[in-house]
Amino acid sequence: MKIFFQHKYLLLIAIWMVGTSVMGGLATEIGPWYFSLKQPGWKPPDWAFGVIWTIIFVLSAIAWMIAFNSNPSPSQKNKIITLFFLNGFLNVLWSVFYFRMHHPDWSLIEACFLWGSVLEIILVMWPIRKLAALLMVPYLIWVSIAMRLNWETMVLNPGAY
Repeated sequence: MKIFFQHKYLLLIAIWMVGTSVMGGLATEIGPWYFSLKQPGWKPPDWAFGVIWTIIFVLSAIAWMIAFNSNPSPSQKNKIITLFFLNGFLNVLWSVFYFRMHHPDWSLIEACFLWGSVLEIILVMWPIRKLAALLMVPYLIWVSIAMRLNWETMVLNPGAY
């Protein structure tokens, strides 16, 4: 456990996790437009989103650390770093499209790229350490659920964007 927390990439991982969380939070504007939208009956309560994203980011950070502690090749490390930072960018961009620009249509298209970035992280981590890849599966599931929610919100609110 001591080696886990002394790893030289811990700061990079923390920057990704905190940076993505903070920027995504700042991009998420829950205001009159959002509250005017009809939502599917199965949508989780608004407070649950912060809890869900916190769990996903913690699991992702642990997965990243496990993968890096499993001695991947330098090219695998670079690919993981690149994919996580691309994923963080796409994560924040979704919030900008949806909450700031009020374009759930754009955010749904963008979510396909976000989903693909999570899948690619899983596929890159799988040969390095299966546990790391499996810890990313909740993220993939959540993005899938969010995409379905995004779609149903669009269907329930034609002309709201």
